[in-house]
Amino acid sequence: MGVVTESQFHVLAVDDSLFDRKMIERLLQKSSCQVTTVDSGSKALEFLGLRESNDESEDPNVLSTSPVTHQEVEINLIITDYCMPGMTGYDLLKRVKESAAFKSIPVVIMSSENVPARISRCLEEGAEEFFLKPVKLADVTKLKPHMMKTKLKKETEKPGKEEIAALKPEIEEDSSVIEILPLHQELESEQHEAMLSSNKRKAMEEVISTDRSRPKYSEITTSDQFFL
Repeated sequence: MGVVTESQFHVLAVDDSLFDRKMIERLLQKSSCQVTTVDSGSKALEFLGLRESNDESEDPNVLSTSPVTHQEVEINLIITDYCMPGMTGYDLLKRVKESAAFKSIPVVIMSSENVPARISRCLEEGAEEFFLKPVKLADVTKLKPHMMKTKLKKETEKPGKEEIAALKPEIEEDSSVIEILPLHQELESEQHEAMLSSNKRKAMEEVISTDRSRPKYSEITTSDQFFL
């Protein structure tokens, strides 16, 4: 596999030729792309998490070095050679487009043979581009708009009707809490005011009671004069 580097776009390059893999990898890296390379269609499916247990490897004696589970990795484009042993680039294209999870990923086909019927078949199946080898830097620059589509689509995705319907009970529940909370606070405020009013009334009554039990000055004076 190619060295993974930080970049804006992630491309999966598939080619059974080591020279061609290195060539496309360098061109993509010059365009600031993160590149993962594999040498067969089956390893590409394995990397995407689409490979089934009954898929036959090109060489059963060779263990695959491709990760088994990579659904969490965001792939912005797949570029694959057409002529490969076992699974061709056209077969890989069909498998990707039949997948619900990856059918929106742009797929580009490469070939050293200029066969119009082959080119038409790949484009009709959903390939974005068909490049003749050797691939040039000018060809790679054509890939940016296709990769940008996947970025924009992911960023502009909104929840569907089913997701909104699922969230509705939670929204309604939150709304009811918001409505009940002020009422609860209002009741607590009223109780607090009533308590303050009651305490104030008791305090006033105690003051009045104290004033009533205390003898008046005139009464004290009269009493004193009486005993004199």
